[in-house]
Amino acid sequence: MTIPDIALHRLHSQRLTGHKFQTPAEAVATLGAVQAQDYYPALWALGLRTERATEATIERAIIDRQIVRSWPFRGTTHFVRPEDIRWMLELSAPRALKITARHQELGLGESVFRQSRVIVSRALQNGKPQTRKALYKALDEASISSDGQRGIHILGRLAQEGLICIGPHDGKQQTFALVDAWLPPGRKLEREEALAELARRYFASHGPATWQDFTWWSGLFAAEARAGLEMVKSELAPAEADGQAYWFSPTPAVPESASPMAHLLPVYDEFLVAYRDRRAALKPEYAAREDSGNGIFRAPILMEGQVVGTWTRELKRESVVVNPRLFRSLNQDERDALAAAADRYGRFLGLSARVEQVS
Repeated sequence: MTIPDIALHRLHSQRLTGHKFQTPAEAVATLGAVQAQDYYPALWALGLRTERATEATIERAIIDRQIVRSWPFRGTTHFVRPEDIRWMLELSAPRALKITARHQELGLGESVFRQSRVIVSRALQNGKPQTRKALYKALDEASISSDGQRGIHILGRLAQEGLICIGPHDGKQQTFALVDAWLPPGRKLEREEALAELARRYFASHGPATWQDFTWWSGLFAAEARAGLEMVKSELAPAEADGQAYWFSPTPAVPESASPMAHLLPVYDEFLVAYRDRRAALKPEYAAREDSGNGIFRAPILMEGQVVGTWTRELKRESVVVNPRLFRSLNQDERDALAAAADRYGRFLGLSARVEQVS
């Protein structure tokens, strides 16, 4: 297997090509967790992988509690299935619940978190989600300052403990709810069983990938990540590229496309952020560019699984304009593919779409 082959296979395993998922819940269940720190781009990440999805259908899945946002891995928000949230949080707890240097800078210690649990639990006791602003007010009124970054760090810690999760948006405002009041009971997994389940989902949906990639994505200790892989290796197919061992689900061969495939990915998309080593899709000379965002901090344009530029959008009343910033010129077939990708994004938003002229 060559390095470019890895990118094409990942397109297929992540359902960016081939058969799409039928629902957002199926997408999240298969991928295990989908990074979602930037809300609207995260909706598009699921939309790219779900059949006939629109922004409204993804948000409906959140309202209907088919998917939920929390902080299960790497200290950042992800979409997960409600029935998975508890065992995932337990798996990440040994690292996630340590007091960090940032907590110390903000004056947040165990006593503050202990008081905050009581205050936030009381504010959410009716079972209905409350806005972040309302919870900050409850903390402030109890003499627990939410100033600066204190408020979000307190709520993030309580989410990592499994007390609260992020609820549906209230207009443009983020809300929070008590996990046990808002979500149905979940699965109970022993630690080894949880490690195997997470590794199984990761390599089946993100492969080909290395154990180092899995360590990065999961935020687990390296020894635990390797143990998880060892437990599911018999279910996976091995490959080698550039001296590295890769593992993936032994699915049918990736079909070849007669014409170029273009994708407008959001920021922090799993296709790039889920790997420690992103060379399969992002050439080193492009990664070195100041405007590349290392493939994750700026929304990438893919052509045949390779990053060829970044893009931004301009929303108008009835349309969306895609503004590409290309790292190389495109031929006519590639320009047509980019226009088709913009059309897909427009349909997701319920708008017409066009691409600003590209070279």
